[in-house]
Amino acid sequence: MSILDWSVLTLTLLGIIVYGIVRSRGSRSMDDYLLAGHSLPWYHVGLSVMATQASAITFLSAPGQGFADGMRFVQFYFGLPLAMVVLAVTFVPIFHKLKIFTAYEFLEERFDIRVRTLTAGLFLLQRGLSTGLSIYAPAIILSTILGWNIYWTNLLMGGMVLLYTVTGGTKAISYTHLQQMAIVTFAMGLAGYLTVKLLPEGVGFVDALHVAGKAGRMNLIDLKFDPSSRYNLWSGLIGGFFLQLSYFGTDQSQVGRYLTGETIGQSRLGLLMNGLLKVPMQFLILLVGVLVFVFYQFNPSPTFFNKRETELLKKSRYAGAYQLAEIKHQNLATQRQKAVLDMQVALKADDEAGQDAAGSILRETDEALNVVKADVADLIKKNNPAADTNDVNYVFLRFVLDYLPHGLIGLLIAVIFSASMGSIASAYNSLASTTVVDIYKRLVKKEGTDLHYLQASRWSTIGWGIFCIVVAMFANQLGSMIEAVNILGSLFYGVILGVFVVAFYVKSIGGRATFMATILAELLVIVSWYLDLTAFLWLNAIGCLLVVAIAWVLQKTVYR
Repeated sequence: MSILDWSVLTLTLLGIIVYGIVRSRGSRSMDDYLLAGHSLPWYHVGLSVMATQASAITFLSAPGQGFADGMRFVQFYFGLPLAMVVLAVTFVPIFHKLKIFTAYEFLEERFDIRVRTLTAGLFLLQRGLSTGLSIYAPAIILSTILGWNIYWTNLLMGGMVLLYTVTGGTKAISYTHLQQMAIVTFAMGLAGYLTVKLLPEGVGFVDALHVAGKAGRMNLIDLKFDPSSRYNLWSGLIGGFFLQLSYFGTDQSQVGRYLTGETIGQSRLGLLMNGLLKVPMQFLILLVGVLVFVFYQFNPSPTFFNKRETELLKKSRYAGAYQLAEIKHQNLATQRQKAVLDMQVALKADDEAGQDAAGSILRETDEALNVVKADVADLIKKNNPAADTNDVNYVFLRFVLDYLPHGLIGLLIAVIFSASMGSIASAYNSLASTTVVDIYKRLVKKEGTDLHYLQASRWSTIGWGIFCIVVAMFANQLGSMIEAVNILGSLFYGVILGVFVVAFYVKSIGGRATFMATILAELLVIVSWYLDLTAFLWLNAIGCLLVVAIAWVLQKTVYR
């Protein structure tokens, strides 16, 4: 990176941190610190909700996901708009009327302290682990660019966010979210535009989409009902609906965002805004990855995108084997480029047979290139057992560093950092609020001053920050970050949602049956995932339905 890039990156991040701290001065009570005094308008709520979900993983790994697997990942979000409607109609008014700090307070009033504590505990475990992944994702950037040790980089990334989260609380988070989303939208749009401009003369946006389609990357909707398939219309609408309903309805990192709304109406508008904008935003981010894929059809692509590991490989005893793999890669890349040019000729001549033939060659070379990449990954693993061999996380970063102009490089890296800061800060805040309100205040120190609980919230934020940084130290073994974080969520979210579904809609079921059903359902979900019985998105629906069904049976037979 150039001095210009470092200047843009530093000024952008400092501006976000300072602005958030300055605008949040005056947080002197627990209500101010955790919920911003219920004072924020709908657009603050909506952008804060979006920024909390859109972590660095979204902007680092999602373009790589589009590059490697096409557009089908967008189906993951198809259930989100419907989930936002359900939340706006049911969850939001209940939470606002109860004047609660966390979603789990409601569970004690409905059931008992055991259900509240268990559900809060499941959230704390899931969110703490997921936040570790959110810290690790941007740490990849600095470690790759500068060759820094990934462990020290995790410490820097996680510690930097603590600065304004501990100081300013929820107001600081919300105000920084406004800036973050503005920067993100501008920079990603510009990146997509420049990617198209970098294509050869005579190859426009529509041509790029044709090439991507023939290479199997415009697989936007899969209508086949297949429980083993990770991404299709049905897993997105059903499994995705349950996941999004649980995430936005029961995860304190999101509940805490829309509880900051000045009124029920402001919170509802914020959620509906998220429902309208999130799917198009994710579509565009994946499309950037697909355009990067098309770019590399016309230009030489790295054999492996993690440059640091390939440089180490060249100096190792596996250098000869890597050189042979590079030769294979170059030969296949030449075949691919010829097929793409043939595709262009066939497209201009409206020759469908020629298009199909060229598309077939594209897909064959794509598969062969993946075999070469897998061979290189094996060499990297032999040379460095601790290496991250999942190339998806590095595709977009490598493209940015190699081809985009200076200044924009710094801005795009600032985007990834600022997105990470937003999601990590929200997570720190939600972990602290749940720990203090649902555990410490309820089970440890029931009678304390508001100032005491405010200080406890700050110390809890620091404690969870340390925990999440430790988790980040082990995240490099989990593959694609955007998949890993959603798989982790799917192991817990469905079960947590099931508890709230029973609480809201099945009044005949009591606390003892719900408590036991939650434990049993969680065990069954983990076993189902371990045995790979179904694609992970379905675990959200399965977990929810298991809690409801088991609790109903227990209430009717054991706890009558």
